Amino acid sequence: MKNYLENSKSTTSSALPGGLRTCLTLFWSMLTISTFTFGGGFVIISLMKKKFVEDLHWLTEEEVLDLTAIAQSAPGALAVNAAILFGYRIKKLPGAIAAVLGTIIPPVAIISLISICYEQFRDNRIIALALQVMRAGVAAVIFDVVITLIENLFHAKQPFLILLAAAAFTASFFFQVSSIVIILICAVIGLLMTLRKKYHTNTVEKGGRAS
Repeated sequence: MKNYLENSKSTTSSALPGGLRTCLTLFWSMLTISTFTFGGGFVIISLMKKKFVEDLHWLTEEEVLDLTAIAQSAPGALAVNAAILFGYRIKKLPGAIAAVLGTIIPPVAIISLISICYEQFRDNRIIALALQVMRAGVAAVIFDVVITLIENLFHAKQPFLILLAAAAFTASFFFQVSSIVIILICAVIGLLMTLRKKYHTNTVEKGGRAS
């Protein structure tokens, strides 16, 4: 994973910026995203993609998908894992620290406040209604993430990946197969595909040298 983060090359037109300014931008971006994000990790992933791919052009969509897959596979909260990976990819260790600090400060502060005033929040009808309305917005954002991922699968023009995604959805939704099992199986399949591709490339190169 470390080799991927260090060696992968961005295909964006602008180079990654350097210095303290980058870390401050990372911190502030993640702070604002985390403060106004409700609904879990996949919601914040979509906002991070918009910020770092579409606005700042620091990452590509392919990198976001790869980093999200790694974050989802690793133990811990998806949002925190993604912040560490995104930050490290952009500015190595200082970027990872800046991104993760910006991500965890808002929820820690908000949860601490709610825990102090829990009874007032629990019995307040206005807050309850606001949370119900927010769920609709969260569902819309998650749906947008799903559509984006599906579009990227079709753009890749690899029917096997589309079939694999459909099989994973069927196993999870209809047969309640654990997401951990699905992720591990997909990881093994991805590893086998990578090894097969590497073997094929080496075979072609050897054949070319022999001729």
